[in-house]
Amino acid sequence: MSGGPGKTIFRAFFNVGISLKTVAIIPAGGAGKRLGGGIRKQYLTLSGVPVLVRALAVFQKSPIIDEIILAVPEEDLGFVRRQLVESHNLTKIVSIVAGGRERQDSVKNALSAIEDFCDIVVVSDGVRPFITEDMVEKATRAAAKYGAACIGVKVKDTLKEANERGVIRGTLPREGLWHAQTPQAFQYDLLRRAYAAAEKDGFYGTDDASLVERIGAEVMMIEGASLNVKITTPDDLILADAILGVQMRDKCRFRSGMGYDSHRFSPGRKLILGGIEIPHELGLAGHSDADALLHALCDALLGMAALGDIGKHFPDTDAAFKDISSLVLLKRVKAMIDAKGIGLSNIDVTVMMEKPKLAPYASKIASNIACALDIEESAVSVKAKTNEGMGFIGRGEGVAVLALVTGSERMSDV
Repeated sequence: MSGGPGKTIFRAFFNVGISLKTVAIIPAGGAGKRLGGGIRKQYLTLSGVPVLVRALAVFQKSPIIDEIILAVPEEDLGFVRRQLVESHNLTKIVSIVAGGRERQDSVKNALSAIEDFCDIVVVSDGVRPFITEDMVEKATRAAAKYGAACIGVKVKDTLKEANERGVIRGTLPREGLWHAQTPQAFQYDLLRRAYAAAEKDGFYGTDDASLVERIGAEVMMIEGASLNVKITTPDDLILADAILGVQMRDKCRFRSGMGYDSHRFSPGRKLILGGIEIPHELGLAGHSDADALLHALCDALLGMAALGDIGKHFPDTDAAFKDISSLVLLKRVKAMIDAKGIGLSNIDVTVMMEKPKLAPYASKIASNIACALDIEESAVSVKAKTNEGMGFIGRGEGVAVLALVTGSERMSDV
């Protein structure tokens, strides 16, 4: 039997002579009734990425997992394949099956889709977006050694037992009590026997470990993490957003860039700054529309992304850029920094010229920049200064512009 790259881990750990095939089953067939709203909880997004995709990505990356079988509502099969699996390159998913009425039915359908024998089956909820490769590995190793394992966290709060009216009957000792989570891992034959017994007796458990327990097999508890939350209620979604916010903050790299440009005044030219024409007897000399403001901004953005300068990408020797609008160039630069995963935080531009006065046009220029870069206008500052009669600016010979931009590069989190 062939094995993936993770099999050497098992051979080294357990000193066995054969490779172990591990299949992950991800039940995501629920309707999300407790969450409410018009969209199933597994498709809700955290920072633009569906909860289900975040869960699946962990198993896609794990070297221990050979194959993934996904169970989703029958009516969603096409959508999930196109919009989630294929678009996120989840290549380990070998089968997408229709889920059942209950979670247990979904897992049973997925078990039936395992075509060849496997050694270990790992079952994990599709709405736990913060599972880790370490959890998968620890549960799988324990299952290979003991037969079955469940990730969980020890109970920390005081537990009360109450009657149907909410009156406390007593306080339960919390020693030895755990909050069960997923992933849960099992030797294949053991899990198949547990499901067969449950089906025969019409028994439904709240997790897979409970089915294995009732046929007399031991399940090892493995320490997990409190952050391994399951998205079930609106409060869970709020908590998940907060957790992801902290994680993403730690994965962001601060970026900044500075740009400078200057152009001399020239008769017979339009004065274009910030993408708008400003009434004046002189325009600016240049190969394109000579928009010194946007050229400085382009240089700042390119500098922030370590992509060189505007001359490298849009040389004045290329006829394609003759008289081109610098707003077009700005949008192309935006596409370049988007490709590097860099988001913009703030833009500060200072224009230095004696006349004409720029203040009446500053708001429109800021709006142009915000629109071209797809950011809030409140993140754009446009200022103008004279040079108090000093230098080439003070003599009215030309215009100079300084631009400073800040942003962050987001490291991949799926």
